[in-house]
Amino acid sequence: MPSKGENCTYILECSDGTFYTGWTNDLEKRVRTHNAGRGGKYTRARLPVRLVYFETFADKREAQSREWHIKQLTHAQKQNLINDERK
Repeated sequence: MPSKGENCTYILECSDGTFYTGWTNDLEKRVRTHNAGRGGKYTRARLPVRLVYFETFADKREAQSREWHIKQLTHAQKQNLINDERK
């Protein structure tokens, strides 16, 4: 997992199978927030999430741009992206 201060794009998988995509410069805190039930903005039922994909970038603009591209993907395309990274 990237260290605090690194800009990254991520995909979190909720326990109900839905994906949440975003960017942050403190990924560990973002995952803890979701799993503590304070991720209401991101999770409807506040179900636990796990990190399934992340990329680090030199600056915030690059991370936000990649996030936008990932958000345009369908559920199946996100699943393929995750599976490709696991190989």
